[in-house]
Amino acid sequence: MAKRGVMEVSLIFPPAEIIQRYYKGLIYLAARTCYSEKTPQQIWEEFLSNKVPPERVHSLLEHVIESGHHSTIEHISFTFAISGVSRALSHQLVRHRIGVAFDQQSQRYVKYKEPLYVTPPSIEAQPEALQEFERLRDTSEEVYHRFLEMGIPAEDARFVFPNAVTTNLIMTVNLRQLMHMAGLRLCTLAQWEIRQLFKLIRKELMQAEPYFGKLLVPKCVPLGYCDEKRNEDEHCKIRPHRNSVFRVWELYRQGKLVERGE
Repeated sequence: MAKRGVMEVSLIFPPAEIIQRYYKGLIYLAARTCYSEKTPQQIWEEFLSNKVPPERVHSLLEHVIESGHHSTIEHISFTFAISGVSRALSHQLVRHRIGVAFDQQSQRYVKYKEPLYVTPPSIEAQPEALQEFERLRDTSEEVYHRFLEMGIPAEDARFVFPNAVTTNLIMTVNLRQLMHMAGLRLCTLAQWEIRQLFKLIRKELMQAEPYFGKLLVPKCVPLGYCDEKRNEDEHCKIRPHRNSVFRVWELYRQGKLVERGE
């Protein structure tokens, strides 16, 4: 019986105390450098010396994030260890290419003694489907080991593995890109496994520094509306679809709607 993989995510760098002590300050430094006559060295020294009130730092961070001045948040990054996810997930994840670095477990150089697998909930829910899934999964593993015994290189034997085989990754990503990735992958229309991954990533950040964890939300939250065509019927209720928003705006523009209290 093949073992099932368990998805795990760990924020391995920086430690929480570094994030809490320096990361808001780095964003503050980047933003103030743009608008101050002072040198970056002077601004940073003021921050380290606690001469800048925390509320001033927070206010500037809120301003640059809400205004879209996101180059300033590229100066901080996070490194996550990710394990027990399927190859199907990793193929989606590595499509994010800007502001992010990946290193992934190699099926070419690793000879698997006992591969782990991810089973989709939709398959688990149906006994007949689960039985068929497990049969094909076990057969692929048996053929893989026979190929290795026949002297076939691991890089060729791996061709029989399904996307369900688990993999492990290291991901380093700056905050700007992480917010973008989370905006797409926390959407209710995202594939279930990668959505779960970003829930765990958000949980890790929330534990280290809630301010940054709270920035990881579906993209409709900062937009104020949903722009996904598949949600035109608004079955997801997080935000109204843009079609509804624009319809209401057009009615208001034509004078067919009035503000409350008029």
